[in-house]
Amino acid sequence: MTADLTALALAGLVHIIYFLFFSVRANRELDLDYALGPRDGTPSREPSNITARLGRAYDNSAAMFGLFAGAVLLIAVSGQPSTITAVLSWAYVVLRVLYTPAYMLGLTPWRSVFWIGCLICCAGLYIAALV
Repeated sequence: MTADLTALALAGLVHIIYFLFFSVRANRELDLDYALGPRDGTPSREPSNITARLGRAYDNSAAMFGLFAGAVLLIAVSGQPSTITAVLSWAYVVLRVLYTPAYMLGLTPWRSVFWIGCLICCAGLYIAALV
């Protein structure tokens, strides 16, 4: 497996771990009936700021993961893995690992710096596929 695909696999695992972390926190804070039900209404309690941030960070991660996965798969299918694409892929993983805690803890401007770094990594991978 190429370094790019290994980074993609790890990014997927990081995404799952952060989802589980958010999910466990949210289910502990919200009532069980709401957590197990169809979630048509609003919960009887609001989540804490940290849990709400984790939810937003997860939503962002879900959106960004598609961009990253598409870029890495494009590199793999086109047979263009390189040192540059490996560095961009691994930088993406490191930045994603840093992003969620930064968002959860309200670390400005670092949350935005990590997010922009992830976007730059994805753009670099797409550019590398075109070159």
